[in-house]
Amino acid sequence: MTQIPAPAESSAESRDIGLVIVGDEILSGKRADKHMPKVIELLAARGLQLAWAEYVGDDPERITAVLRRAFASADLVFSCGGIGATPDDHTRQCAAKALDVELELHPQAEALIRERMQDTAREQGITYEPDRPDNIHRLNMGVFPKGARIIPNPYNKIPGFSVRHVHFVPGFPVMAWPMIEWVLDSHYRQLFRDKAYAEKSVIVFGAMEATLTPLMEQIERDHPGVKVFSLPSVDHPEYGRHIDLGVKGDPARIEPAYAQLLAGLKGFGARLGPELVR
Repeated sequence: MTQIPAPAESSAESRDIGLVIVGDEILSGKRADKHMPKVIELLAARGLQLAWAEYVGDDPERITAVLRRAFASADLVFSCGGIGATPDDHTRQCAAKALDVELELHPQAEALIRERMQDTAREQGITYEPDRPDNIHRLNMGVFPKGARIIPNPYNKIPGFSVRHVHFVPGFPVMAWPMIEWVLDSHYRQLFRDKAYAEKSVIVFGAMEATLTPLMEQIERDHPGVKVFSLPSVDHPEYGRHIDLGVKGDPARIEPAYAQLLAGLKGFGARLGPELVR
């Protein structure tokens, strides 16, 4: 096994962003995932979008396979969960296996974890014993793939870590979300875009998607970079059965595409409801 180099962050103007959420508790329904909507919010505030998300249980082989794909891609990826030191935490080990590198105690992570243990001892009014078995075990939370860089944890100092363009944070939202923000603001500002994305749509009553598909395809052909979306609903509390039909993309590009969409719908004689801007 060889040590991976600490790579420079990409200076590309754009790249896909992915999210991996690890944990049996999500797949079993014991806990509802809160990470994906929050990450979408954090990205949107910076003019970015989530391209994909993947859920995986606490199975080392599956986690390794997911991470191997993430490392092989050029995507910016956040992984939430499984970086603790209990028997059901496998993410750190799986990351090392996916990279074919050894695990090692990160010196800066060790210092931060020891600092946290000292803080806890003071809060409890007891003496900090660095060689106590449970304190030695806690250092496993700083055992990362060789070549990793730490992600500061403002909540309790126990860090996450980054390898290349994949960034690992805990499953606890109170820790994960500020850590994700730190990664974005510290390493990916070159990707931020002001007012880079918009959606504009109209509620269409009494139409079938199949009938409207040629119009949608024509708009995408005529307006490169603009995507057409169609969100049908059969039991909306306000609009009943309808289609939320619209365009999304660069704000400057969607205006002519939306105008063409409206003209096409009127040509079909479609009954239109409210227009929506996001």
